[in-house]
Amino acid sequence: MIVRFIRHALNITNNMMDAIMKTTMHLSSVIKASLISTSILCSVGLQAAELDISVTNATKEIYFTPLLIAAHSADVHLFESGTSASAEIEAMAEGGDISGLSSLASNTGAVVIENPASGILNPGVAATTSISTGDLDRLSVTAMLLPTNDGFVGLDSWVIPPTPGTYKVYLNSYDAGTEANDELAASMPNPPFITFGTGGTGVETTVTNDKVHIHPGNLGDTNPTGGVSDINSSAYRWLNPVAIMTVTVK
Repeated sequence: MIVRFIRHALNITNNMMDAIMKTTMHLSSVIKASLISTSILCSVGLQAAELDISVTNATKEIYFTPLLIAAHSADVHLFESGTSASAEIEAMAEGGDISGLSSLASNTGAVVIENPASGILNPGVAATTSISTGDLDRLSVTAMLLPTNDGFVGLDSWVIPPTPGTYKVYLNSYDAGTEANDELAASMPNPPFITFGTGGTGVETTVTNDKVHIHPGNLGDTNPTGGVSDINSSAYRWLNPVAIMTVTVK
């Protein structure tokens, strides 16, 4: 009765009413399909990202202590340039100890890979690993540089691309700002694969910048039994970048 009244009031014919009903049903189907597609896309976006990661030591004769690689959320930073280093960064940068950083990152929900090189990463050598990031969208990397007082290779919260592909990232060297760069053998780890001089008086005696900053590099000298540094300037110097990271997003 109501439909007949509406038809009469609006002067709508049966054919016109059928066309309206068909159009309404078509629009309903389109909306449902669109909602389903959106749901599928959201589901795909929440799936874990699988990454293959390779970190290459790009220096001539600088060594990396065990690497720490962490996938984490945007509000997490293992370090930040221009800020004071945490105790965990200090332990890594001065002695190669990544245990504190690993615990710190893990406690934030990060996915952590420790020591993918199974020890020291030599010049020109790559360490490879794979990681499942879940819904985490940032990547950070750290390792101490040898020989340095408190130098480290670092990557701070790199945004993981959502699009599958292979990406290359260049990593710089940082100074933790926690120890004077005196470049004396007594002030840094002494692994057997590094030849130190003796009798240096010290390049620096105090910390000149107590915030995390780009490392100025070793000064060194060529006097094996004196001079200002115990580091051989013909061997243990570098320019940035010190590492190349290749990330394949699957």
